[in-house]
Amino acid sequence: MLVPPEMMAAQSKLVYQMNKYYNERVANRKAQIAKTIHEVCRIVQDVLKEVELQEPRFISSLTDYNGRFDGLEVVSPHEFEIVIYLNQMGVLNFVDDGSLPGCAVLKLSDGRKRSMSLWVEFITASGYLSARKIRSRFQTLVAQACDKCSYRDCVKMIAETTEVKLRIRERYIVQITPAFKCAGLWPRSAAHWPLPAIPWPHPNIVAEVKTEGFDLLSKECLALQGKNSAMEGDAWVLSFFEAENRLLQGGCRRKCLSILKTIRDRHLDLPGNPVTCYHMKTLLLYECEKHPREHEWDETAIGDRINGIFLQLISSLQCRRCPHYFLPHVDLFKGKSPTALENAAKQVWRLTREMLTNSRAFEKL
Repeated sequence: MLVPPEMMAAQSKLVYQMNKYYNERVANRKAQIAKTIHEVCRIVQDVLKEVELQEPRFISSLTDYNGRFDGLEVVSPHEFEIVIYLNQMGVLNFVDDGSLPGCAVLKLSDGRKRSMSLWVEFITASGYLSARKIRSRFQTLVAQACDKCSYRDCVKMIAETTEVKLRIRERYIVQITPAFKCAGLWPRSAAHWPLPAIPWPHPNIVAEVKTEGFDLLSKECLALQGKNSAMEGDAWVLSFFEAENRLLQGGCRRKCLSILKTIRDRHLDLPGNPVTCYHMKTLLLYECEKHPREHEWDETAIGDRINGIFLQLISSLQCRRCPHYFLPHVDLFKGKSPTALENAAKQVWRLTREMLTNSRAFEKL
C-alpha cells in the first residue's frame, strides 16, 4: 500500500517525539523509582527480618534479583505493594464458585487434617483459612517489628486500616500483603480467557500463563464491600500480576505501558485517584486484543496504540466502568466517586485532543 509522503513524515515525527519522551521523561521516572525501590526495600527487608524472628511462618520472600524484587508492584512513584508469599497451602483446596466476585476461598480438604495445616489457628470452624485472621496476626507482628528494627525512626505503621501499611520517611507508603502462589491452577471465574475469536495471545503463551497460575492475596476486596457476605473476611483476592506482565512481553507493549504510566503520573494524578497505573495496564491488555497482530506493536505504531488506549479510557470513564481483564465481572472503578470519574474524563479528553491534533504534543507532556 502506498502511503502519502506527508503521512509518512507525520508518522516519523510522532515516532521521534515518542522516543524522545521515552528517553527523557520516562527514563527519568524509571531512574527515580529504581532509587526509591532500593531505599524502601532495604527498610522493609529489615522489618520483615524482625517479623521472621518472632514468627518463622512469615518468611520474607522479598529478594533482590539485580535490582528487581519478586512480588513488588509500583502503584505510583510514592506508593508500593509488596507481596509476601506464604508456605504450605498443603491440605487446603482452592474454591472459586463465583459467589465472591474477584475472590476465592481456601477450604480444608478434610476436617481431620486440620492439625496438619501450618496455619491451624487461622482456620474457621467451617474449615476456611481466613485471609483477615492471617492479616491481623501479620499486622501485629509488623507493628512490633517497626518498633524494634534498626530503621524505627523512619518507618511507622499506618493506623485505621486492616491492611498492613507502612509510611517510610514520611514520603512513601508501602503495603505488605500476605499471599499464596497458586501455580498450575486456573480459576473458574477466568475460564472464558482467552476469547476464542481473538488470535492473541499465542496458544504457547496462554499455556505458559495458565501453568504459571495466579496469586491469592490477603487484602480488602472492593468488589465485596457492602455485600455483607459472611465469607468476606475469609476470602482471598485473586491477582494475575505475573500473568499480565507475561502477556505484555514482545513488541512495544512494555514501552507503551511505561509511557502511559508516565503520562498518568504527570497529568492524571487527580483527587479521588480515579485513574491508576493498573487501569492503564488493563486497557493496554484490551488494546492487545483489539490489535492482535505483532506488526501492530512495532515502534512505528506506538502513537496509534497510545491514542487508542486514551480513547478507551475516555469511554470507560464516561460509562463509569472498567472491567478487570481476566475477571470482567469485577469493575475496577468500583468505589470511585462519580465526580472524580467525570473530572478525569474531561482531563483525559483534553490530553487526547492535544495528542491527536498537535504533532509536538509530547514536548509538553
